Amino acid sequence: MSLNIVILGLSITSSWGNGHATTYRSLVRGLSELGHRVLFLERDQPWYAEHRDLHEADYVRVGLYESLSQLKREYARDVQKADLVIVGSYVPEGVEVGRWVTRTAQGVSMFYDIDTPITLGMLEQGDESYLSRALVPRYAVYLSFTGGPALELIEKQFGSPRARALYCGVDAELYYPEPQALRWDLGYMGTYSDDRQPGLERLLLSAAERLPACRFAVVGPQYPDHIAWPANVTRQNHLAPAEHRAFYNQQRFTLNITRARMRALGHSPSVRLFEAAACGTPIISDSWPGLETLFEPGREILIAETSEDTERYLTEISEAERSAIADCARARIMRNHTGRHRAEQLVRYLREAKTEHRQSAAAET
Repeated sequence: MSLNIVILGLSITSSWGNGHATTYRSLVRGLSELGHRVLFLERDQPWYAEHRDLHEADYVRVGLYESLSQLKREYARDVQKADLVIVGSYVPEGVEVGRWVTRTAQGVSMFYDIDTPITLGMLEQGDESYLSRALVPRYAVYLSFTGGPALELIEKQFGSPRARALYCGVDAELYYPEPQALRWDLGYMGTYSDDRQPGLERLLLSAAERLPACRFAVVGPQYPDHIAWPANVTRQNHLAPAEHRAFYNQQRFTLNITRARMRALGHSPSVRLFEAAACGTPIISDSWPGLETLFEPGREILIAETSEDTERYLTEISEAERSAIADCARARIMRNHTGRHRAEQLVRYLREAKTEHRQSAAAET
């Protein structure tokens, strides 16, 4: 059965400085492939408006709104009639949006947390910028970018009736191996953050200084001007999603660095992990709880704690071993982590919520 789905998210039109857009695009394309119709509602904000890299797509209808009043006025009927309405993390005025959605929607409403460790930390400190404690139980399902023990925490401490993992997925039509001349021995793509920078300095910049014959690349916005980049490190401020595949395919290895809160909570994979693996690029990653449930260390992914680990991988791993790691990781992605897989998971969660609601209503009568 074809579903009508409404998603209110931070952005699907601009990937500049956020990982939400590519996550939503992959999920929504997967939903479209399954025959479902999706309306994505996005606050029209200057930062994203100035850096849009998706202007139209045949797999989604996008509605831009400038204010909460416009959202309610123009899209109330869409929200009311949808089979499923999802509100995402970091949506502007997200608490009020969530209250309106859970009052208005006749179908199932869910919260999609693409920033779970950050959100939970904010709630514990009383920061309710886009989600409140009172709102959590009103969503039928709390979809979390973080799996593992966090799901039980969301249910027991914050009162969600159902917390389910919905990791990011990769769009298999956009990310795949292709012949490219290798330009870098190790590359990294990610927006600057204070808590990731020590990892970047330890696992890439230090290695670059100690391996002057190797070539490195760091792509992402908001890096401070005071950072001293080694001469063998290429810097680029932003790379549009259409260029990601080529970037991954031009690296011998790619680096994954996890934000401190996500590393502490564990089970919080970055979309970059899945994109790189889908492109057949071997990944060197920092370590965090739950990583082994997604990739087998040593066989599908390489774990680095120190600069010396990075150096050893770059200088001692044979081409045959490098290719084998890449092939194993890509096979894992294609079995478990595409946008279509995520869409299928979401539909299962919707059916579970509907079934449990019917059973609960029957028990009360």
